[in-house]
Amino acid sequence: MQLDIELPEFAAGHRLIAGVDEAGRGPLAGPVVAAAVILDPARPVPGLNDSKKLSRSRREACCQAIVEQARAFAVGHASVAEIDRLNILQASLLAMQRAVDGLAAIPEFIYVDGNTCPRWRHASTAVIKGDSRLQCVAAASILAKVTRDGEMRDLERLYPGYGFARHKGYPTRAHLQALNRLGPTPVHRRSFRPVADLAQASAEQARQ
Repeated sequence: MQLDIELPEFAAGHRLIAGVDEAGRGPLAGPVVAAAVILDPARPVPGLNDSKKLSRSRREACCQAIVEQARAFAVGHASVAEIDRLNILQASLLAMQRAVDGLAAIPEFIYVDGNTCPRWRHASTAVIKGDSRLQCVAAASILAKVTRDGEMRDLERLYPGYGFARHKGYPTRAHLQALNRLGPTPVHRRSFRPVADLAQASAEQARQ
């Protein structure tokens, strides 16, 4: 599928255009991860699309090509503690800011997936479903997801029994069963239900 839609910013002659997207807003555990990518028109990456529409093998192949061929790329995180303190939207925007700050080149314009841009000084616009419409945002989507998925596999080794490597922290039936059986880990988001409900129940039991 051919990505890239006609938007005024492309016609304005910007050369360093970054795409920004995040992965991990919905899970009950783990950080939220954002990526920023400036593609190199001279070294196109074939097969870019919304990361959720690609198989794992295709995502990882695209991610490797992005790392090797992009003009610049960077990843930013917001921790579980920051998610619980700020809320998931603000933590996602913080991760995006950190990703853009990490770029080796300053973007002239930024496309952000979704409907909200961080409060920064960069010229930017939010694009609904940008990861399935713009190559640079699709690239950021892939880099963010592949990075986060790998980190969740690492957390599976630290906290076995929860299935993080399979569900990546999302509230699947298996995850909820493990959570009820084993209780929350330090990487579970206390501000998210049902983690908050379990924490409250445990506190009430301790007081009895």
